[in-house]
Amino acid sequence: MPDYPQTHRIKSKPTRFGLFHRALISEFAGNGLLVFAVLLGIVVVSQLIRLLSDAVGGIIAVDGVLALLGFSAVNYLPVLLSISLFISILLTLSRCYRDSEMAVWFCAGTGLTRWIRPVLWYAVPVVALIALLSMVLSPWALLKADEFKKKLESRDDVATATPGTFRESKQADRVYFVENMYPGTNRVGNVFVQSEQNGKLGTMVARQGLQETLPNGDRFLVLLNGTRYEGVPGQRNYNIVEFERYAIRIDSVPAKLAQPWARTMSTAELWRNRTTWNLSELEWRVGLPISALILALLAIPLGYVNPRAGRSLNLVLAIVLYMLYSNMISVTNAWVGQGKLSPGIGLWGIHAVMLAITALMFYRRMTLFSLRRILAKKHSYPNLPAEREETATSSLPKEKVEARK
Repeated sequence: MPDYPQTHRIKSKPTRFGLFHRALISEFAGNGLLVFAVLLGIVVVSQLIRLLSDAVGGIIAVDGVLALLGFSAVNYLPVLLSISLFISILLTLSRCYRDSEMAVWFCAGTGLTRWIRPVLWYAVPVVALIALLSMVLSPWALLKADEFKKKLESRDDVATATPGTFRESKQADRVYFVENMYPGTNRVGNVFVQSEQNGKLGTMVARQGLQETLPNGDRFLVLLNGTRYEGVPGQRNYNIVEFERYAIRIDSVPAKLAQPWARTMSTAELWRNRTTWNLSELEWRVGLPISALILALLAIPLGYVNPRAGRSLNLVLAIVLYMLYSNMISVTNAWVGQGKLSPGIGLWGIHAVMLAITALMFYRRMTLFSLRRILAKKHSYPNLPAEREETATSSLPKEKVEARK
């Protein structure tokens, strides 16, 4: 109509993410954070219990527990993120099947392969973080933990003394006990020291003690207002000496150097020094992000749940596949380190097999092929071709049937 002004149709700009992608990614992220928090809590508690038991046993110092716990948590982060990524995708897709949302999406024209894009949008940043942790941060954390342990082991006997605990010296010739410490000072209260010299056992008890360092660097534990008992065990001739000041020299312990270890070496250093075990460690670090990406894709067909059947069968199968995949990665890395397998096959062999299994499971879910259905059909209609031939023959005229015979 020319009397009315004509306007051109303005096409709306295509949205980068639709409702389908936004809903999936938000649910993926929520489940992933929840699973990661649970797994991290389990690891932190288990490592804390182990470190506290070592501290009680005198293997490590009490003030080094938190630092070692932090380094240990950083070392476990790549594996925890990989498991969280896999389980979050699996739980989300299983819920969609149970609530019949998948049937709605399939009826709307969204096939199973359309789920790959939102899964990759969610998985790629996590895989990049796993690569950063496995390549850079985990070796650094292991190196710092090793250096921190060596530093704690190099401390002298007095520095490692804990109030209320008997502590044996590293030379196994003295036993220390300190009842209390005075914060902000260099003094301790109610000190007990027992040592053995020239076959005689000496025991010293003092009300106070302190540390002194001479200009030449020698360090002494000075006991104030105490008593020394010295003699041979089993005999009566003990010497009892009361003193106002008694100095015991503190033997300095040389600092231990951290031994080179493949797990504490940087990725660039592993590549420069390509021994079999260094290549095995390098393949482990490279394989972590690759396996995480493959597991994210594998979770799409594994998420299938029949609402009328059991709901935990896919979870059991997923756990079995993950354990098998993880153990085979460890086995191939060990074979590469022992020289039984070439580095190329050790790196790409198991990942290629798992990628082929993922493709087969996609094909299985996208087609109507079912071996059980085919076998059931054959058992139900064994003479179906012969019956069809008889039916077709009986429908022909009599003259044609005789001519055909």
